[in-house]
Amino acid sequence: MEWLKLPQELSDLSQAEELTEQETTPESIPETIPENSMITEVTEKVTEILENVKSKGDQSILHYTEKYDGVRLEKLTVDKEEVKKAYQQIDTETLDAVKKAAEHIEAFAQKQRLSLQPLEYEQIPGVVLGHRLVPLTRVGCYVPAGRYPLPSTALMSIIPAKVAGVSHVVACSPPSCEDGRMHPLVLAAMDIAGADEILTMGGAQAVAAYAYGTETVAPCSMIVGPGNKYVAEAKRQLSGVVGIDLLAGPSEVLIIADETADPRTVAVDLLANCEHDPDAASCLVTTSEKLAKEVMNLMEEELPQLATAEVIRESWLKNGEIVVCANDQEAIDLANQKAPEHLQLMTAKNDSVASGLINYGSLFIGEHAPVAFGDYCSGTNHILPTGKTARFTNGLWVGSFIKVLSYQKVTPQGARALSETCSLLAGKEGLWAHRRSSELRR
Repeated sequence: MEWLKLPQELSDLSQAEELTEQETTPESIPETIPENSMITEVTEKVTEILENVKSKGDQSILHYTEKYDGVRLEKLTVDKEEVKKAYQQIDTETLDAVKKAAEHIEAFAQKQRLSLQPLEYEQIPGVVLGHRLVPLTRVGCYVPAGRYPLPSTALMSIIPAKVAGVSHVVACSPPSCEDGRMHPLVLAAMDIAGADEILTMGGAQAVAAYAYGTETVAPCSMIVGPGNKYVAEAKRQLSGVVGIDLLAGPSEVLIIADETADPRTVAVDLLANCEHDPDAASCLVTTSEKLAKEVMNLMEEELPQLATAEVIRESWLKNGEIVVCANDQEAIDLANQKAPEHLQLMTAKNDSVASGLINYGSLFIGEHAPVAFGDYCSGTNHILPTGKTARFTNGLWVGSFIKVLSYQKVTPQGARALSETCSLLAGKEGLWAHRRSSELRR
């Protein structure tokens, strides 16, 4: 396995220095970790925000909105008239695209919901075991506001919750400092997705409001949706007080490609992930050194055409990787080790390669399945595990909003069948009241 070390300038990609496996291995690649002082600063600031919201409620949220978003709000709730105005500010073509994406996301969520079924069976005569599927009662969806509006995140978080049967879905997003309101496209997307309540708030204070409740915001059972480091830290600190989906980090893509892949398609898909954020990570794993070099040249060619070139350049130079593997199995093993958020396959044996992949957030199979489709409109969810957490968890889905509650019904006949085993084990563990409770059922 060879790791192609990236040069300091993107324009020199074709002259990349090759390092052997002994010099640089997957295990030795440093992960991007903030300095301890930065971690402490974020943690302390978030802790202060959470405590203030817990004790002062709406007053504290309005204070932090003015402090961090530069907007003085009169209220947090968004009324129907404001939603109506948002629709009027969006062109028909864009609205139709949001509605089409919503249809696809809802259709997939409905199919997922049908795959979840109640269970009941008689294990032994007189002992009936089962489970019920019970939706959460109240869920808070967080939609970030950055350089661009993110209507897709509104759809991805709200729609699965509604399909799951959540009785009250609340959605929030920070206001714009330009006009003091939520972006109209995000607001319309929240309404199209079926949000029962919409709030103008963001940051760690919004997470705290969802968890603790305020005069305006009722406490939620679960908080979902990505956000910046302050939102992520607030979710981390409040996990247990309230349910959370996952702690989202910078976006990741890993592409497995062989000599049959179109190098320009590979190059553009790598660049696409880079434009999310300077900390985003893009990696090509290939069995073809020829493809690797062609991709590097084409990335250089494509970059000047993109309005996001500056962000892409920074991301690629910090976190970009190209790895040449000896065979498919080596590529599969590396992908499973890295457990990327997005995993793309562009090989002559996609199905065979896919069968060996077990650690990823979402899988995109074939040259015609870019991550962009999943990000917006194919129907699968784009709120996915990052930072190798795909080794043990999955992305947001309908099941995230449903509790599986087990139960048992036991007749006198069933009790007699279970009592001897139960009493023996309870006695061995020294729990004599348990043993007595069991014996009374004989």
